[in-house]
Amino acid sequence: MNNIQQLRKQCFGVRVFSPEILAWVEKEKLWNLWVPKSYGGLEASLSEGLQKLKTLAFTDGSLGWTVTLCSGANYFIGNLDKEVADRIFLNSKTPILGGSGGVFGTAEKVENGYKISGNWRYATGAPYLSHFTLSAKIMSNGKEVMDTDGSAKIRSFVIPKEAVQITPDWNTMGLIATATHSFEVDTVIDKKYSFKYNHFILPQPIFKIPFSLFADVTLWVNYLGMAEHFLEEAQTILPKETLNDLTNIVLKTNKDIFEISDEIESEIQKGNDFTEEYMQKVHKTAADSVRDMSRLIIEVYPRLGIKASSKDYQLNQIFRDYFTGTQHHNFVK
Repeated sequence: MNNIQQLRKQCFGVRVFSPEILAWVEKEKLWNLWVPKSYGGLEASLSEGLQKLKTLAFTDGSLGWTVTLCSGANYFIGNLDKEVADRIFLNSKTPILGGSGGVFGTAEKVENGYKISGNWRYATGAPYLSHFTLSAKIMSNGKEVMDTDGSAKIRSFVIPKEAVQITPDWNTMGLIATATHSFEVDTVIDKKYSFKYNHFILPQPIFKIPFSLFADVTLWVNYLGMAEHFLEEAQTILPKETLNDLTNIVLKTNKDIFEISDEIESEIQKGNDFTEEYMQKVHKTAADSVRDMSRLIIEVYPRLGIKASSKDYQLNQIFRDYFTGTQHHNFVK
């Protein structure tokens, strides 16, 4: 099932991905895109991985978004205690991690672990997951534990799906098959299952990238893939010369993303750290790019006729997927 048109047909209009689609993603090791080969992953470089994610988003918005967010959670293998990483990633079934970056609950210190309580929102791929990731405020004797800078101490955790209650509340116009539901947790977890962003244990080059920078470029390439798909469909209705502005921003975005990817890989190879100034520059470039693509898609949309408004056509699904994706907090200004 490696043909793009076959995949599109399988993904079009579905509320959840079929077992066949999920089996294909697992067979291609896409959940483990960034995971080391020693743990059964592809161990893709940043540029290789971004190209795969762009192709998936170009194929289908929900497919690209789900694989991006879940492989991005599997990326946390680089942060996990080795015993926990071995336990999760060396079992017989491919792990699929995903969850919420929001701090919507608490982690009360108990003997040898934490009691996790709360309701978290926006877990992409919720029905497909084997483990949920979440962030929580650390509590001790009912009081917030403060970090060295005076802010509330936050840690992240990996929770097996058996300890999670999914709330099926994803009811958006697009990215429907991402099934980005909320979830509730009320359980005790061993302290070994906690981790901190940007505290990496594994040595592979991909784990030298600060998580905010990694998140920016992996999400950005999804907007590009969906915009390329929108442009492809629009060209079947409108003359290509009337789509020059959108074509040019898509080409520019493609160039910018992969030039930045090359820069990041070069800095890692040189052993350089990433400055806050550099990360803000990349973030601004990405946010401006998404804003420009969004504006031009909106300008083109009214000229596409009833096909663009009919749920029977790809154009409509792409439009809904793209603009649901723009609500992600990363690039909202």
